[in-house]
Amino acid sequence: MCGYRPYVRSNRFSFGRGGGRQMPAAPPPTPEPDRYDDQPGHTRAFTVQVPDGGPGQPSYYGAGDAAGAGAGMADTNGSGGGTTHVTTYRAGTAHPQVSAARLAWRPLLAGIFRHPHRTFAQMRGHQVWAVALIVSAVYGALAVFGFGDTRDSVLNSTFSLALTYVLSSAVGMIIAGLMFGGVTHVLGRRLGGDGAWAPTIGFAMIISFATDAPRLLFSLFLPSDNGFVQLLGWLTWLYCVWLLTAMVRQLHDLPWAKAAGAASIQLILLLVVIKLPTLS
Repeated sequence: MCGYRPYVRSNRFSFGRGGGRQMPAAPPPTPEPDRYDDQPGHTRAFTVQVPDGGPGQPSYYGAGDAAGAGAGMADTNGSGGGTTHVTTYRAGTAHPQVSAARLAWRPLLAGIFRHPHRTFAQMRGHQVWAVALIVSAVYGALAVFGFGDTRDSVLNSTFSLALTYVLSSAVGMIIAGLMFGGVTHVLGRRLGGDGAWAPTIGFAMIISFATDAPRLLFSLFLPSDNGFVQLLGWLTWLYCVWLLTAMVRQLHDLPWAKAAGAASIQLILLLVVIKLPTLS
């Protein structure tokens, strides 16, 4: 008993049971290259699988659950019978592999200098105004004692006049920090970043004044032209350059070159307004 062969293949087309003509299947689409796009809203996206946290397991989440916009989440069944959350991360939101819990002021300050990249990623969706304002005000209050002439004038004046000097310096540093940080944020957005303005300005204020704190503390007891104070001033400024650039890179999802360009104006202003007058 003869029957029809299911189909006969050829290089051009094939015949089925009904003699119909079938065109060959289209080739699979070529995946797009994994590139880093610096345009706002078009930065790199990827997915991570986050299993349900059990006893003793870390709980990670990203933009799809607690952080808000910029990502989607789907639930699938894992091989172990549990539910696996697949969240898509997009730049400008909280990183899925870092807990988005807000840090208190002590771990925040320690984290900036001990593990800055992780701290910036974790706090990219949170404002840090309280710490930024306090650090700027304390730095400004102590800065009046960092110059020999100014220190003598304050110590030899009346209490009310000395208090006026100290408060004016504190307010002036806060205003300067807000202006410098605002410039850095605007440049970061112009260069393709998508970070939030509050964390950028707040971290810029903290980094600008906290990195100069070692030089300021020694200048309270040593002359400003002391060799050790001069060397410490330049070293802390270079550290400020790296830390501020790393902050902009992490918060705005920019490559190192563009992050440095966004931070350049603030670094020049810090050098001209604060560093050079104290180191010359």
